Amino acid sequence: MRMLSINASPHGYASTGCGIADEIEQRLKGDARREVEVVYRDLAAEPLPPISRQYARAITSRDADPSQFEMSEGLIRELESTDLLVINTPVHNFTVPAALKLWIDHVLRIGRTFVSTSSGKVGLLKDRPTIVIVGAGGFHHGEHAQQPDFLSPYLTYALSSIGISNVQYIRLQGLVYGPEKVNLAFEGARAQLDVHPLFLSSPAHTDVR
Repeated sequence: MRMLSINASPHGYASTGCGIADEIEQRLKGDARREVEVVYRDLAAEPLPPISRQYARAITSRDADPSQFEMSEGLIRELESTDLLVINTPVHNFTVPAALKLWIDHVLRIGRTFVSTSSGKVGLLKDRPTIVIVGAGGFHHGEHAQQPDFLSPYLTYALSSIGISNVQYIRLQGLVYGPEKVNLAFEGARAQLDVHPLFLSSPAHTDVR
């Protein structure tokens, strides 16, 4: 199994969500039936370049210069070669951070990862299990929500546009309200992982926080 672990948190691997991403990795590697390779992409530590004028022109050109798609093509192939996608992202101003939006902008490419039809975008990539870890200081989902959740509908639609619809969200909410809330968030995340199809028959795991 090849896992692509994408981090979009400016806190890097010190972020709360990365603890869950690391636990996913350890659970997979703890299953002797699997050989697991993990590809890491830290969008905050190594930010992607913004979409350029040359790229925008190439997208709409019939005689596009292939060199304009080198970054896009590399990210798409990285995604295509993986069996499991894990995204760790914070909520920034109601939705995904700019670092993750840039990854989406490079990966969603007409004629390569989707085609446009009269009924909308149709994805060209194969589906794969995807776990999105969402860290938030407050609450944006559920009965204690203090603001609308724009992140998950947007990300769900963006991923489905390229063919990825098997998406599960793990929400770590209320992280600014002290250790008790953080522990509750971790407990909820672990409970979700316990019943995820990838881990139902996996051996016991250790606390990797």
